[in-house]
Amino acid sequence: MPSSHTPDQLAVAFDDIRAVANAGLLLPATLAQRLGLEGLADELIDLGQRPGSARPGRKLLTLVHAMLAGADSIDDVAMLRAGATARVLGHQVMAPSTCGTFLRAFTFGHIRQLDRLAEHALGRAWRAGAGPGDAPMTIDVDSTICEVHGHHKQGAAYGYTRHLGYHPLLAVRAETGEVLHVRMRTGSANTARGAERFVNELAGRVRRAGASGPLVLRADSGFWSAKVLEACRRHRLRFSVTVRHTDKVRAAIATIDEAAWTPIDYPDGGQAQVAETQLGGDRLIVRRTRLLGAQATLWPDWRYHAFVTDRDGNAVDLDVDHRRHAVVELAIRDLKAGSGLRHCPSGRFLANAAWVVLATLAHNLLRWVATLGLDQHGLVVAKTLRARLLALPGRLTRSARQQTLHLPAGWPWAAELTAAVTRLRAVPAWPPGIQARSG
Repeated sequence: MPSSHTPDQLAVAFDDIRAVANAGLLLPATLAQRLGLEGLADELIDLGQRPGSARPGRKLLTLVHAMLAGADSIDDVAMLRAGATARVLGHQVMAPSTCGTFLRAFTFGHIRQLDRLAEHALGRAWRAGAGPGDAPMTIDVDSTICEVHGHHKQGAAYGYTRHLGYHPLLAVRAETGEVLHVRMRTGSANTARGAERFVNELAGRVRRAGASGPLVLRADSGFWSAKVLEACRRHRLRFSVTVRHTDKVRAAIATIDEAAWTPIDYPDGGQAQVAETQLGGDRLIVRRTRLLGAQATLWPDWRYHAFVTDRDGNAVDLDVDHRRHAVVELAIRDLKAGSGLRHCPSGRFLANAAWVVLATLAHNLLRWVATLGLDQHGLVVAKTLRARLLALPGRLTRSARQQTLHLPAGWPWAAELTAAVTRLRAVPAWPPGIQARSG
C-alpha cells in the first residue's frame, strides 16, 4: 500500500505572510545598519531630478541584499518582497522596476559618488575591527571578463578572450578577499588601460580607509609599465609585477650565471630553479622550469617566468609570495558566483557600472560578516556562507510586543548563526546624521 507521505500528496499554497525567505540575511542587514549604509547613501548619492533619485539608500540596500541572496538580474529583487522577508532587513524593499530606474539614472559622475560610498563603507568596517590597521597588507590587482549575451549591451565587445563582455579592473585584499577598488571598462579595453590612474586611486582610498602599515601590490604582466611602477613608488607601494618576455628582459635573463640558479620544490617529473638579476634599477626575479624523463620530449628546454620587484628578501621567498597572486581568482570567482557579477543586467553601460560597484559592496559585506560576526579572518567562500547562514527559511511571530524569528530546528550551523548575530549587534552603530567626510 503506497504511503500517504509522498510529494504527490502534498498540497502547495503560497499563503504564509509570516514566512521569511533567506532569513540569514539578518546578518548582513544588521551589519549594514550598524555601518549606517542607508544614511551614507542618502547623503552621498545625489541623482538630482532624474527619475529614481528619491531615497537612494533603500534602493541601494535592496539591490545589495538581493545580490547576497543570489540575485543576478533586476527582476530577482522581487524575492525580497515575499512574505515577511523585508522585516528582517531593516528597510523598505523596493520593487524591481524602481531599482531598474535607479540604476539607469547613473551617469559617470554618479558612479564616482558610488565609489566614494564604497570607500567610506570600507573605512567604517575597518574601524569596526575588520581592517588591517598598521599590519602589512598585500593588494592583488587584476582584470576579468564579465561575459554577456545579446547585441543590446552598451559597451560590450569582444576582447582578447574572444568572448563578448566587459573588462573591469579589480583590486583585492589578498588576506581576506575584500574588493578594495573596482573600475568598469568596455569589453575592448586593453588590460593596462587606466591602470596608472587606478593605482593612484587605490593607494589613496586604502590609506584613507585606515591601512597605515606597509603595502605591497602584486600584478600580472598586463600591468607592467613604467607609469604603473612609478605610481607605486609615488604612493610608497612596494610592488611585485610579472614582466613580458621582451628583448630587454631576455637579454637580462641571459646575463645570469648558471651557478646562480637555486633549485626549488617542483612536482615529480619536472625541475625548477630561481635566480635574480637587474632590470632598469629594479630586481628581476626569474623562475625557470622544465620537464624531465619521458615528458621532456614535449618541452625539453627551460621555460622562464620573471617579475620585477623593489621588495626586500631572498629571491626564493619572493618568488613563492609572487605566485600567491593567484588568490585574486578566488575573489573574482565569488563575485561572479556569489555576489551578482555573473550577469550585467542592463543594456546601459553606466547602469552596469553601478551594478558592478554594488556587487563589490555585497561581496565585501559578506566578508565583513565573516570577520566581525564569525571571527573568520582569512579567505571565505561566499557560496558556503550563503548555503549555511543566509539561505534558510524562517517565520516571524509576535507575542507580548516581542518579535521572534523562528528558524529550522536542528540546523547544523545554528550555533554559528546565533553567535554571529550577537557579535554583529555589539558592533558600535555609526552615529546618525554624521557627515560622510568624517567616515
